[in-house]
Amino acid sequence: MTPLPKAQGWMLIAVALGIPLSAWGALYPTNTWLQVGPVALGLPFAWGLLARAPISNASAACITAFVLLHLFAARWSYSFVPYDAWLPAMATERNHFDRLVHFAFGALAMVPMVEAGVRYWGLTPRMAVVFAILFVLAVGGLYEIFEWSLTLALAPEDAGAYNGEQGDMFDAQKDMALAGLGAVLMVPLVRCAGWWRGIAE
Repeated sequence: MTPLPKAQGWMLIAVALGIPLSAWGALYPTNTWLQVGPVALGLPFAWGLLARAPISNASAACITAFVLLHLFAARWSYSFVPYDAWLPAMATERNHFDRLVHFAFGALAMVPMVEAGVRYWGLTPRMAVVFAILFVLAVGGLYEIFEWSLTLALAPEDAGAYNGEQGDMFDAQKDMALAGLGAVLMVPLVRCAGWWRGIAE
């Protein structure tokens, strides 16, 4: 096992602190625990996984940023994050915060998935980039199916709050498209950075 870099230890602490903060005073507690629960269950295993399969601080920071954004959004069940009250100029008829998180997932997944492809799965950098984009699209599709399946078991008011479609029949497709867009827009940055060269050696 490899000693965990100090920076990554602090990232795990930040996530651990974010879990109770997300659940505290949650707008829809049932939904929030459905969203926060997997993070809470996975956190104890994260330390050992990072020690057995080391990743760069850049990749760890991308994962941490997404998890913290997810915890923040879960506090209001995504669809009710009051950003329009904080930034009235951005107020629209539909709450778009969930769309921001889907876009962020696509963008932030690229660095760790490209690194995993090069470091652990023997992919060339170019193939790792393609793999990372396909990963984002696949996970986005699977999540939308999971989200739909889960709402079948929830009370109608909880289902509407959790699913977050807000009356848009094409919500799932738009969410997946934004995740894919986030991934594609990261490709030039990931390729220009070339940080995987040291990882592959």
